[in-house]
Order: sequence, then structure tokens, then C-alpha cells
Amino acid sequence: MTVNEALPAEPSTDDSRLIERFIERVWAEDGLADRTLEAYRRDLQQLARWLATRGRSLGSARRDDLSAYHGSQPVSVRSMARRQSAFRRFYAQLARDEGKREDPTLLMQRPRMPRSLPKALAEREVEALIVAPDTSTPLGMRDRAMLELMYSSGLRVSELVDLPLAGLNTRQGVLRITGKGGKDRLVPVGEEALAHVETYLREARPLLAEGHGQPVALFLSRRGAAMTRQMFWTLVKRYAVQVGIPSSRVSPHVLRHSFATHLLNHGADLRALQMLLGHSALSTTQIYTLVAKEGLKRLHAQHHPRG
Repeated sequence: MTVNEALPAEPSTDDSRLIERFIERVWAEDGLADRTLEAYRRDLQQLARWLATRGRSLGSARRDDLSAYHGSQPVSVRSMARRQSAFRRFYAQLARDEGKREDPTLLMQRPRMPRSLPKALAEREVEALIVAPDTSTPLGMRDRAMLELMYSSGLRVSELVDLPLAGLNTRQGVLRITGKGGKDRLVPVGEEALAHVETYLREARPLLAEGHGQPVALFLSRRGAAMTRQMFWTLVKRYAVQVGIPSSRVSPHVLRHSFATHLLNHGADLRALQMLLGHSALSTTQIYTLVAKEGLKRLHAQHHPRG
């Protein structure tokens, strides 16, 4: 049976209770993002519904049940890794709560995640992209300020569009960012980016906010509402095509990846970069050293007489 065939509409009451207790616990202990919590809930609900077809519940599942479930429908390696992460955490918590209960995930083999390098644009490409908006218009001023700020401070897309007006300190030139897991960090803003943000605040934002009360968000749509990730990346792809960058090379994090790679190319310290990016583990930041090395290899092969 595949995962989606003839499954109960909802998990049992007992399984639903266990799932919600788990979600509340990991939220309280680890402060996971809402999207991660919802993915964990969805994975566990799907497992509970599948187990019900075998006459089992989440609490009575055995290792062979989970193995059969994983083999019942092929998924991507990334989805498999997320699913297993949810199950491992769920059953580890259940084993702690109920003492002698065996953890059915203990000997399960972890999927090998392919190591893909973040895509970064060349510095000249970033420069062309950033100056593409028409700054004679309010929307162009906004777009230029957003592009400048994202590249200057290495923000995630969600951090950029969710940034409140109160999160910017123009006098000190810093942002207070609430990142993954609700963790706050202070991020410096470059002089060029700050100048464009101040121009936007002075000349464009009042026009966009007019008639819409006092919006909380720093960056506003033409309707006075906060920008969304989808809106912003539609703009980025449009500007990329406008300056001759294929849209396939523009990913949701391309400016953040470019920020990190360019800082390393210019001698930035890895620990400092970790703090700027808001990574909890240095190993996450180290991927950018590989990107920088790949760039140097290409440069050497292209220009060295014996490359």
C-alpha cells in the first residue's frame, strides 16, 4: 500500500494527543520555526494514519513498521531526512516520558544528504542587480533599498520582509533581526545601504503608507501592507532578467549566499561570518569556504598560463 491509499481521514485521538504534546515540547525547548513544527506535525499525522491500517498506533510502532513505512512511497532524500528527524525526536521524547519503552528509530539508517554548494553571483552581477531599480519612483526606491539591505547585511528573505520599522536603528547603523528559532541578533548595515534605506524612509514609505494607518513593517507594498517573500522574489527575478542574469541562477537566498561568499573572498573571519548570518553551528557557515575555493579554482584555471 502506498502512503496515500485508503488511509483514515485523521489520526486516532490518542495519537493526536501524543503528536500535540510533542509539538508543544519541541516548541518550548528548541523554539523551532512554525514551518518546521507544521512539517513535523504533518509527518507524524501521516505516519499515524498509515500505522492504523496495520492495526498499530504511534505508541506501539516497531522498527519493522517504520522501515515498511519508509519503503511504501519514494520521497526525496531531503524529505526523508526531515521525516526521520521528526520520528527520531518524537520517539526519543516518548522513551524519556515513558521509561522502558523501546525507541524504534535507534538503529534506523540515516539518509545521506547530497552536499550542494550555495549559488552565489559574481560581484559585478550583484552590482548590476542592485542598481537595476528605477529610483525616481517610490517602488523603485523601495526595491533598491531592499536589495542593498539584503546584500549589505546577509539577511534571509523572511528576515528582510518581516523586518519591522522599529528593527532599524539608523543612528547606529544596525538592524535587530529575529531569525530562526526566534533568536535575535544585531547586524550592521553598510553606509551605501543605509543611505538608500533612509531615502526610502524619507521619500517613498510615507507615500506607500498613506491611508493605511501606521504599518509596522519597514518595507511596504503599493497597498501599504508588508511585502511577502513571493512578491520580493518576483521583483528580484525581474531585475535579474533585466540586467542579463538568467532567472535560473537567482534562488531565494542568492544575495545572502553572495554576501557570505564575497566576505570570505575578501578575508572575513569565519566566526564573524557565523554571527552575521545567525548560524547556530559553525559547520553550517563552513559550506561557504567551499564556495570560495571553487571560485578561486575557476579563476586560476581561467587566467593562469598553466591553469
